[in-house]
Order: sequence, then structure tokens, then C-alpha cells
Amino acid sequence: MDLIQQIIERAKSNKQRIVLPEAEEERTLTAADRVLAEDIADIILIGNPGKVNALADRLGLKNIGKATLIDPENCEKSEEYATLLAEIRKKKGMTIEEARKLVKNPLYLSCMIIKTGDADGQISGALSTTGDTLRPALQIIKTSPGISCVSGAMLLLTKAEQYGENGMLVIGDVAVTPVPDAHQLAEIAICTAQTAKSVAGISDPRVAMLSFSTKGSAKHEVVDKVVEATRIAKEMAPDLKIDGELQADSALVPRVAQKKAPGSEIAGHANVLVVPCLEVGNISYKLVERLGGAEALGPILQGIARPVNDLSRGCSVDDIYKMVAITACQAMDAK
Repeated sequence: MDLIQQIIERAKSNKQRIVLPEAEEERTLTAADRVLAEDIADIILIGNPGKVNALADRLGLKNIGKATLIDPENCEKSEEYATLLAEIRKKKGMTIEEARKLVKNPLYLSCMIIKTGDADGQISGALSTTGDTLRPALQIIKTSPGISCVSGAMLLLTKAEQYGENGMLVIGDVAVTPVPDAHQLAEIAICTAQTAKSVAGISDPRVAMLSFSTKGSAKHEVVDKVVEATRIAKEMAPDLKIDGELQADSALVPRVAQKKAPGSEIAGHANVLVVPCLEVGNISYKLVERLGGAEALGPILQGIARPVNDLSRGCSVDDIYKMVAITACQAMDAK
């Protein structure tokens, strides 16, 4: 059974309630129909009922009736949500009138549904920018306890079975925080290890903090940041298996690790890779995907108290379908 099928089976075993706030979008609705047909998750759709049902009819979708469909203009809990949103944002000066307008925005309404416990996770981005997806999530759901920054992990499924977890690796951050400081980088390491567990099913994450230096082979302030981040991560999560700073070959190749980092339990055996900045992460996974023939799944957003995932606006129906299952697995873990 491949990884995606494992993720889908895990999602089916404990169905979660996933909100799709872009229900009037064709790919999103088609993916929702497939999810409902296969009984992977309970789906909450946000959109104008007339438009959603007309689109479902035009596309020949047979399972949309199994979803909960919420009209953002006529939600029965609008006042409850608006009152809570105004309370959450009152220190920022939000009035009840402003909150009433915002809860008609599907992305804000979706986060309020999650905040009040009526749903477990959200996926958007087929129509919306990353900023539009993240803004209400950070204002309403907020970050996980002890975590101050959001990041994005990518699952890399390679044919090089001698590396990582039978060729599978999890890499972060590839999506959100451009230049994390040492404390943020430590948080990213902890979150990426958790994603490896909850989504990739890696029971024993082994985290390598990557750099252009291995154990002091080079001196530079960006190397110092990785060393400090490793120290902080060990303090924050004493049971986490983590080491750094390590070059990529030292992290993955045992014979190189023996020469460059003898005595390290991570070097040569890493299955989670944490890069020092977003630039490195984004470039790295795309090179591995395009030149190395790896399958890249994600980005999977992490660090938010309940899972909120961001799609590319060029995403496919299959991308959304897979992300529903991934979000469901994150939701189980978040509980």
C-alpha cells in the first residue's frame, strides 16, 4: 500500500469534519464529491446553495447531497460567530458591525466554524491567496501552544529507498517563513517532526538540521543560527531525535556521516530535513521533484492549532482530494 493510500485509510478510520470554503469552485466541488463517495471525511461546504447545486448538477456530481452546505449570507449561527469574533479581536479594535461583515466571508466563516468546535480542519487556496487563507486562521484559530510561527512541510517520495524512510523524507519549511530566527527554526523542526508522524506515518522521526557546514567545518553566522536552533529544539522537545548542523550528504549517507559526524545517531539516517530558510527549502524540493523524479506532496501547513491547509491556485482535483485526507490526519493528531 503506497503512502497516499495509507493516509486515506487512516482518514477513513476516524472521519473528521473538513470545511471547504470555496464550494462554488469546480475543482473543489468535484474533489468533495469524490471524498464523499469514498467516505473519507465529513465535508462542510460554504457557498451559495443555488450556485453550488447548479454546479453539481452541471458536473454530474452525485454525492454532494451528503455534505453540509452553509450559505455565508444566511448562516443560522452568524450572530454567535460574529459575537465571538468581536471578542477575539477586541484588542485590535474590532466592532460587532465589522465582525458581522467578516463572518460572511467564507474564509472567516470557515475558521469560526472550526474555532467553535463544529469542524476539525479547512482547505482553501484554489481561489484564494496564501495570505487570504492564513490571515483568518492566525487571527481566529491561532498557533499551537508553544509555537509562534507557521511553516510548511513537503513529503518527498523518492525512488532512492536507501535514504530516509524507504525513500520517503519530510522537509520543512518550504512555504511560509522566509528567514526564521533560531527560535522559529527550532519550532519548525518540532512541527515538521510532528507532521512526519501524523501524516507520513513515520513513528520514529530523525531530524537533521541542515546547513553548508557539518559539526563546525565552516564558520558563519547562518551556521551559528542552525546550531542554536538545534539546542533550542532539544530544550523544547527533549525526546526528539535531532542533530545539527549537518550537510545534506552527512544527514543522508551513512559512509559520509561516519567521516563527517562520527557518533551522531541522526547523521546518515535522517528522515526529516529542516532547512535554514524558506529559499533553500523551496528550491531544494523543486529540484528533487524535477531533476530527481520525486513525488512532492504538500505543502502541508503546520503550527496552527487546528489544521488549515493552503492549495496552489493551479491545483488539480486530485491535489484537493489528497489534501482532504492529509488534513484529516492532522486533525486527528491535533485532538
